[in-house]
Amino acid sequence: MRIAFTANGPGEVAGWLRPLLRALYSRLPDLEAFVFLVPDDYATGFEAQMVRESFPQANVFDPPAYLKFAVGGRLDGIPGSVDAVQYVGGDLLHVARVHARLKGRAATYKFSRRRYRTLFERAFALDGRNVEQLESWGVPSDRIERVGNLAIDGALFEAALPPDSHAPVDGILIMPGSRSYEIENLIPFYFAAAMRIRHERPEIPIAFALSPFTSRAQVRAGIESGGDPRMFGRTGLLVSEDGCDFLTTASGDVRIPVLRNALSAAVRARLVLTIPGTKTVELAALGRPMVTITPLNAPELVAINGPLTYLNRIPLVGIPLKRAVAVGVSRRFQYHAQANIDAGRALVREMHGTVTPGRVARVALEAYDDAAWQRDFASAFALLYSDQIGASERMARSLLALAA
Repeated sequence: MRIAFTANGPGEVAGWLRPLLRALYSRLPDLEAFVFLVPDDYATGFEAQMVRESFPQANVFDPPAYLKFAVGGRLDGIPGSVDAVQYVGGDLLHVARVHARLKGRAATYKFSRRRYRTLFERAFALDGRNVEQLESWGVPSDRIERVGNLAIDGALFEAALPPDSHAPVDGILIMPGSRSYEIENLIPFYFAAAMRIRHERPEIPIAFALSPFTSRAQVRAGIESGGDPRMFGRTGLLVSEDGCDFLTTASGDVRIPVLRNALSAAVRARLVLTIPGTKTVELAALGRPMVTITPLNAPELVAINGPLTYLNRIPLVGIPLKRAVAVGVSRRFQYHAQANIDAGRALVREMHGTVTPGRVARVALEAYDDAAWQRDFASAFALLYSDQIGASERMARSLLALAA
């Protein structure tokens, strides 16, 4: 059986594609999978490498290869047709293009649009609200199947992996994001916040946990530059010792471990500091209390869905225009963390707007000491996401039936 997939950035690849492929290969080891990583402003450039390392049996094509294929070019290893094409991220026009070339039966996950109402024979939904969204986009109700959030299974799998040796027990874990502007600005920002926490409460273990999409060279460049001055970050060094990485001050008086197995480290931590995104759902499913920031210190650096993200490239007026748009988008939503949106209340502690390392450190310490909030957080999300466990198995079973 042959199934093609379209995917894009780190959240979709790690949170959606990986658990789905694991479930598919578990059911059908000789599955021929063709993964197209499509162009996307949120991508890091390491997505294709990660999929190849995780699934060496898959046929993986990076964005330049996909673009060649999309405009009619030939690629080695691609058959004349497949049995199904599954959307797992990126603009929907890409899955439509792959389907036009490879045929098969088309399916989507979470998203659709009215123009594609006849394309998708199956639309997999996260929850009841997503079912209503798909119906509003013109998907017939008999084509919608509620399976749950794939990211939940992905989080449970990753959390069960052995943690790094320096993973903090009952401490604070910092997950700064994986996009280039996040690495450049939020690693120095959170390093400054960590220094404030360390100064006030030296007994609290602290560690950074980085995405597998982040290279050591990017981390080194970010921490040495200190980021945009408006982010109030702090410069430092990335050093290695006995196979472990650390962020340090120039004098070396502070050493903060840098980990790779983020979710396995998170289950040992008392609190996580991060940003909105797929990771808030993963952490909430694991019962990990968190504080997130949506910094608007330098709003023109933030990526925005759609073409508005390029406003800052317009001469003279572009930067102020994008600043205004970014602030407007931020204010439009009461909650930025998907876990809060799902819960319908502010369980994740969110900070929006202009933020400083000192303020983040203060909020983090308040959250760290709030045992009642931590208990409420864990119990609320255990109930909220419990029925979504097994989403990857349900979706894999249905997709294989669709492709048969």
